[in-house]
Amino acid sequence: MSAELRLVLASASPRRLDLLSQIGIVPDAIVAAELDETPQSQETPRLLALRLARAKAAHVAALEPAAHVLAADTVVAVGRRVLPKAENAAEVRACLALLSGRAHKVLTGIAVVAPDGRTAARLVESRVHFKRLSEADVDAYVASGEGVGKAGGYAIQGRAGALIISLQGSYSGVVGLPLYETANLLAGLGFRRP
Repeated sequence: MSAELRLVLASASPRRLDLLSQIGIVPDAIVAAELDETPQSQETPRLLALRLARAKAAHVAALEPAAHVLAADTVVAVGRRVLPKAENAAEVRACLALLSGRAHKVLTGIAVVAPDGRTAARLVESRVHFKRLSEADVDAYVASGEGVGKAGGYAIQGRAGALIISLQGSYSGVVGLPLYETANLLAGLGFRRP
């Protein structure tokens, strides 16, 4: 494969890999960028998502200079509060308590670095509204184990889909990679699907 068509995904997320395959793109390599994702002082959730996507892309582009590098970062926020990537059942439960009966934002930053060093980035914002969750709803979702490892403690593409009243924005962006914007960024920097 020529260098122009080589694509490296700077994420180990199986969801991002699945989403790319939906639009006929299979990365040649996956190189996860392990960076400190702690928000900086006074950093808004929007700026955090975009900064992390750019930083991940730059980090992996330094390792893979002959490839197009695609990175993304998804932040779930209630107001200015960034919800964690839930690491256990207690964190999933805490996230659901915050999300119950209210709308929140899902912000996904995407960044692409071309082999010639050109960079393009985009932030995609979606609004998700959860129903008011009963104790039984929360218990069942926590017991499923689905929310562990997910930003905001839930996966819209799974059982949490039944808890969501509405979505304004990009469904694929909430899953972790807004496909329309990703395809446009890649094409704009010269990456074409084979």
